[in-house]
Amino acid sequence: MNTSKRKESLKFLLWGVLGSFITFLIFLGILGVIFYSHKEKFAKFVMNDFMHDLNDAYSGNFGDEYNMHSFSGSFLNQEMSVVSAVKRANPAVVSIVITKDVPVLEQYYDNNSSFHDFFGGGLFGGFNFQIPQYRENGTEKKEVGGGSGFLVSQDGLIITNKHVVEDPNAEYTVFLGNGSEDKYEAKVLARDPVLDIAVLKIEGTEDFPFLEFDDSDHLELGQSVIAIGNALGEFRNSVSVGVVSGLSRSIVAGDGRGGSEQLDEVVQTDAAINPGNSGGPLLDLQGKVIGVNVAVANGSQNIGFALPVNLLKGVIESVQKDGKIVRPFLGVRFVPVTKELKEANKLSVDYGVLIIRGENRTELPIVPGSPADKAGLEENDIILEADGQKLDETRSLPTLLRKKNVGDTLKLKILHKGSEKELDVKLEAIPE
Repeated sequence: MNTSKRKESLKFLLWGVLGSFITFLIFLGILGVIFYSHKEKFAKFVMNDFMHDLNDAYSGNFGDEYNMHSFSGSFLNQEMSVVSAVKRANPAVVSIVITKDVPVLEQYYDNNSSFHDFFGGGLFGGFNFQIPQYRENGTEKKEVGGGSGFLVSQDGLIITNKHVVEDPNAEYTVFLGNGSEDKYEAKVLARDPVLDIAVLKIEGTEDFPFLEFDDSDHLELGQSVIAIGNALGEFRNSVSVGVVSGLSRSIVAGDGRGGSEQLDEVVQTDAAINPGNSGGPLLDLQGKVIGVNVAVANGSQNIGFALPVNLLKGVIESVQKDGKIVRPFLGVRFVPVTKELKEANKLSVDYGVLIIRGENRTELPIVPGSPADKAGLEENDIILEADGQKLDETRSLPTLLRKKNVGDTLKLKILHKGSEKELDVKLEAIPE
């Protein structure tokens, strides 16, 4: 009897455990269905709660003004913003292939040479020495370089660097960034006489994809940027991501062929810019152009530079209106006035620019008939201000001129023989 009761109790216990387990599985199944049907809301709730806790934990370190929620949203959305911006911009970013007629050299042997007569003749008898020689046998088209650019209008206008397309004897072929192998012969419409900028034109449709410009005057340090270009002239539409790491830099950029030029107010970025990226766009996270990649710092890691896009808007308008780039000029030769120059020459100021003759007598301080000449500027005058802005190490005369248009009036404050005076100079186009 006791044995039978124990068996019944054990059986009852086992059924109870099994029932509880089945109930637990049913409960998990119901939770799973609820979670799956509301997974997005649930994930958002968990993330918001997590970031709220994180904000509380770090609020003491970052202060009341630091919005951790804004930071988290920006951080979480950055990847998708980059992907979206690249998708929008890529079709309008082009690769430029440079081809040129180069000599074809062929090897030959001259059996009639005196060298052959000496060693192959009677003196050494059985020995026949021949030295290979080379001669030109026509030319062949060959790829000699590459660069990048981007479309800025539906009818096929392309911006690139001047040094990419500076050879007038070369031919330039453009490949669009849409993944196809369609290519277009490009015509160089204009090369900027001041900036490292050129404008190309391709034909084929009136509906090319093109990029829009943003306002480069409102860039912020640390702002995320994207560089796209034909890296190394081989890897088309390569993408790199970084930040704005410097503003209003002044650099001397070499073109790889012995030439160089002073570039002011350029944007510094740590987005990887390699040879071949020249002329490609620097973009913000909306896929709009904020600069044109122009140079890298030799021996550095991820220090690249881009021309701010606001300097290009007048270039595009000029080409569309006149078919060429029209730049204003003043017509003076000058050197910046520094503390060292002041002390060495006993000047009364340590800023501005000194109008001075070049090393050769033919290098006049003022171009005859130029706007400066017409306004009465003279050799040894010091231009102190332009349009009310002091000319010093942070603000150069060429930079201010680049922002002016032909026909504009430039207001100058000058130091003339010890006395300050003001002049109005009407700017004219640079003579061709």
